[in-house]
Amino acid sequence: MSQRAIPAVFMRGGSSKGVFFHARDLPGDRSVLDPILLSVIGSPDPYGRQIDGMGGGISSLSKAVIIGPPTRPDCDVDYTFAQVSVDKPVVDWASNCGNLSSAVGPFAVDEGLVAAGDVGSGDGEALVRIHQVNTSKVIHARFPVSGGKAVVTGGFAIAGVAGTGARIRLDFLDPGGAGTGRLLPTGNPRDLLDVPGFGPVPVSMVDAANPIVFVAAGNLGLTGTELPDAIEARPGIMAALDWIRRQAGVAMGMAARPEDAPLSVPKVAMLAAPASYTTLDGQTVGADAQDIAVRMISMERAHRAVPLTGAMCLGVAARLPGTVAHALARAAGGDEVRVANPSGVLSVGAEVEGGEAKSALVFRTARRLMQGEVLIPSMS
Repeated sequence: MSQRAIPAVFMRGGSSKGVFFHARDLPGDRSVLDPILLSVIGSPDPYGRQIDGMGGGISSLSKAVIIGPPTRPDCDVDYTFAQVSVDKPVVDWASNCGNLSSAVGPFAVDEGLVAAGDVGSGDGEALVRIHQVNTSKVIHARFPVSGGKAVVTGGFAIAGVAGTGARIRLDFLDPGGAGTGRLLPTGNPRDLLDVPGFGPVPVSMVDAANPIVFVAAGNLGLTGTELPDAIEARPGIMAALDWIRRQAGVAMGMAARPEDAPLSVPKVAMLAAPASYTTLDGQTVGADAQDIAVRMISMERAHRAVPLTGAMCLGVAARLPGTVAHALARAAGGDEVRVANPSGVLSVGAEVEGGEAKSALVFRTARRLMQGEVLIPSMS
């Protein structure tokens, strides 16, 4: 069988990887586009490995990005994100990936969509204004450029990624209501869900950068220091978390019925007060190095770090009185919130005034890994 070649770039952004495309090289009709992306990534794969595609068998490695001309006058590019299920024939368009957002600016500069020369000789700091199509929000990416190309090497390290790279600053402007139109979709900082096997459980449903439902780990019999495999091995926990996700999807106005809730959002985050724990790479993180601990569920799996948009939403939630996050977080000065996760600690900036999220800020690194064409079996 012949194969079809599509121009593509394989990139790491933060602690995620994805296949990047120009919008001009893909069909606009999602009924045609979805099968293409499933084939590119290697889904569905009942073995959970995506051996026959570019995916890596977990949600953070099963992603695609489409970059096109801006449809807003205050932006330089349009960025559309696709979360591809590993084991189901599903491409979810309901959310954004904060980690891959960090690779959008460098991609745009390196592909000539934004002129690095705008900063002078092509050396210095580039600003790429990104229209995030899934959430209808704006992200400003700032990063170093040299010789008209994005700089890759540098001394900035992030949890969950080996080595260091050039620092990329991401400012998420006015992040509230990214998925539902409201920072507090139910109108309340805290609601009760009657969870089978656990009874009434307080939750906070917050929508900043992406919709998240927050629950205290202790209310589900966990400490909040567990690693992903231990969470998934605990009887009844994953089913309870999926139940919470689906019920929250209805309560937040994202689905009419629990069974209709998108796979990608709302994500579920289990929170705990700061406590010493061991990371996936065997390092010990003390309680004094963090402000709040999170264990997040993404695409029905326990995340090995924390989705970046989830961390930013948590940073905002920790600044909202009455939320589960606010009750568990260590009070800290300034706008920084140190989020402890299975891979280490991620610092996020959150500016909240008068109950409104003004901005969220985070720093990442990114790198182009491969460029050329991706091949898929002919679908004719």
